[in-house]
Amino acid sequence: MSPELAGVLQLAALIGALALVYRPLGDYMAAVYSSEKHLRPEKWIYRCIGANPSTQMRWPAYLRGVLAFSLMGVLFLYLLQRVQGSLPLSLGFTPISPHQAFNTAASFVANTNWQSYSGEQSMGHVVQTAGLAVQNFVSAAVGMAVAIALVRGFARSRTGELGNFWADLVRGTVRILLPLSVVGALVLVACGAIQNFAGIHEVGQLTGGSRQMNGGAVASQEVIKELGTNGGGFFNANSAHPFENPSGFTNLFEIFLILVIPFALTRTFGKLVGNIRQGYAILAAMGLIWLGFTALMMWTEFHHGGAALQEAGGAMEGKEQRFGVGASAIFATSTTLTSTGAVDSFHSSFTGFGGGLTMLGMMLGEIAPGGVGSGLYGMLSMAIIAVFIAGLMVGRTPEYLGKKIGSREIKLAACYILITPTLVLGFTALSMALSTPPDSMLNTAGNSVNHSGAHGFSEVLYAFTSGANNNGSAFAGLNANTQWYNTTIGLAMLLGRFLPMVFVLALAGSLAEQKPVPETAGTLRTEKPLFAGLLVGAILIITGLTYFPALALGPMAEGLS
Repeated sequence: MSPELAGVLQLAALIGALALVYRPLGDYMAAVYSSEKHLRPEKWIYRCIGANPSTQMRWPAYLRGVLAFSLMGVLFLYLLQRVQGSLPLSLGFTPISPHQAFNTAASFVANTNWQSYSGEQSMGHVVQTAGLAVQNFVSAAVGMAVAIALVRGFARSRTGELGNFWADLVRGTVRILLPLSVVGALVLVACGAIQNFAGIHEVGQLTGGSRQMNGGAVASQEVIKELGTNGGGFFNANSAHPFENPSGFTNLFEIFLILVIPFALTRTFGKLVGNIRQGYAILAAMGLIWLGFTALMMWTEFHHGGAALQEAGGAMEGKEQRFGVGASAIFATSTTLTSTGAVDSFHSSFTGFGGGLTMLGMMLGEIAPGGVGSGLYGMLSMAIIAVFIAGLMVGRTPEYLGKKIGSREIKLAACYILITPTLVLGFTALSMALSTPPDSMLNTAGNSVNHSGAHGFSEVLYAFTSGANNNGSAFAGLNANTQWYNTTIGLAMLLGRFLPMVFVLALAGSLAEQKPVPETAGTLRTEKPLFAGLLVGAILIITGLTYFPALALGPMAEGLS
C-alpha cells in the first residue's frame, strides 16, 4: 500500500468515527447543560466552594467567576512548582525558576500548555498530577462554560441571565470530561501507554547502552491532554514518545480525541437554540476548513520538490517512522486548527508551506473546529461578522438566530477578532526588534533563534501565534526558556485567553437582553449552504488580510526559496 493511500484511508476512518459519535455526544452535552438536577458528587463540590448552583448570573458576574477561578489556578500552580523540591514524589527535581513557573502556570490555566521545559526532566509526580493534569480538566471546562453562556445568549430573550458559571464548570468536568477520560485512558493503557508512579530508572536502548527514564501517570494525562485540547506532554517528545503514543492506532485515537468534543459541540449548539440545522451549518464551515487544510498539508508533505524527499516517499525529516507522512499531516493540521498543541512530529522540520499551514491554522483563531468551547464561541463570533457583511451587501439590518446584530454586537465581535492578531504581531515585532547581549537573562530573538533568515523569523512568529491563540505547539527551534520569552509568551497566553472571553460574555449578555425578531422573507437563512460558504470566505479573507504580510516574510519566503 502506498503511503498516500494509507494516509487517505486513515483520514476516512477518522471521519467515520467522528460521524458515528457526533449525534449521541452532542445530544448528551446539550442534556448536561440544560439539566436542572445536580448529582450528589456535584452537590459536595458546591458545598466545598460555597457556591449556589441555582443562582442565575448576568454576564459581569459570570465573567468574575471565570477570572477569579482562573486567577486562583495560576497562583496555586505557580506555588506548587516553586515548592516542588519539598513535595513527595518529586524525583529529586529542584523548584522551577520564577519566570518559568509563571509561564507554565499561565500556560496550563489558559488551556495552552506551552512548555519551555522537558517534563520528564523537570516535573515530579505531584506537580504533574495535582497541578498540570488538574488544570487540563478545569481549563477545558472553563472554555466549554463560556461557549454555553454564549449559546444561552442566543437562546434566551428579555433577560441578561446566562446561567451559573460554577454549575457549568462542575458539570462539564464531572459529567463530560471525567467519564470520557476514564474510558480513553483505559484504551491507551491497553494499547501500551504507561500508567504508574515509578521513579527514575535505567532503560536499555535499541542502539545499545542505556539512559535514565522516569515513569508516571502518563495515560491519564495523555487522554485529557487531547480530549480537553490542552496539548502539554508528559515527555518532551510529546505524542511522538512511545510511552505516550505507542502505535499507529493510538495516534489515530488521539487525533479523534482532539476533534470529538469541538465538532460535537455544534450539535449541542443546535439543540440548545432549538434549530439543529443551525448547528449543521457551523459544522459544515468547520469541517470544510479542516478537510481543506488536511488535504493541503498531505499534498505539500508528500509531493514537495527535491530528490531526497521523493526518494523517502515524502518529507520524512522530523516525522515518526511509526506514523509516516499521512498520519503526521493529519495530526499537525488537527492540533493547530484546535487549541491543542500536542505534536507527533517536529513542525520545524515540515516543508516551508507545511509549516505555514500550521501557523495559518492557528491564525484563523483555531475555530475549525477549534478548542473545547473556544472553537464554538470563536466560530459564532465570526458568524456574527459574516451576517453583518451580508447585511451590508443588501442594505438590511443583520439578524442572526432571531437577534439583531447592532453596533454594540458588531463592536464586541470585532474586538474579539482583533485582540489576538494585536498580541501576535506586537510581541513578534518587539522580539525581533530587540537585541540583547548573548549573556543577558532576557535573551531576545537575536540569541534564541537557531536559524537565520525566514525560518528564524518563522520560529518567533510561530511561538507568539501559538501562545496568543492558546495552542501550545512550537517549531521547537526557538530557545524559549529565557526570561524574555517565558514572560512575554506567558502574558500573550493569559491575554489571548481571557480578553476574548470578556468580549464573548459581554456579547452573550447583550444578545440575551434582546427580544426575538420574527423571521421575514428578507431574513438571511443562516442554516443554508450559502451562509456556510460566506462564513468560510469571511474567515479566510479576514485572516489573510491580517496575517499575510507576516506570513510572506516567514513561511512563504522559505517555501518559495
